Amino acid sequence: MSNSQASQWQKIITVEDIPVLGARVIQVPAGKIAIFRNTEDEVFAVLDECPHKGGPLSQGIVHGKSVTCPLHSWNIDLTTGCAAAPDKGCSKSFAVKVESGVVWLNREEIQTSHG
Repeated sequence: MSNSQASQWQKIITVEDIPVLGARVIQVPAGKIAIFRNTEDEVFAVLDECPHKGGPLSQGIVHGKSVTCPLHSWNIDLTTGCAAAPDKGCSKSFAVKVESGVVWLNREEIQTSHG
């Protein structure tokens, strides 16, 4: 990663430190962000609040590219943060880059409050 690219991205965690089918939560100015890992080692970052009642998505069940909210079983697409139909609403999703086993998030996105 070049210096100009590195300044746009913030190193967050290693992929190994995120449990398969689980999440880790980080606190940044944008709020609590849940960083998920699926069985294909794909990594996603979403605000740790279900769009329905604010349930902690990080405590939900990961399946494919979705997570099921532990409070009311809404399915949230981890690529977009949006609820699957017939439910409606979205949680903020964040740009993720994985390089050499390290997870990076967009510095500007995680510094901006979404509350």
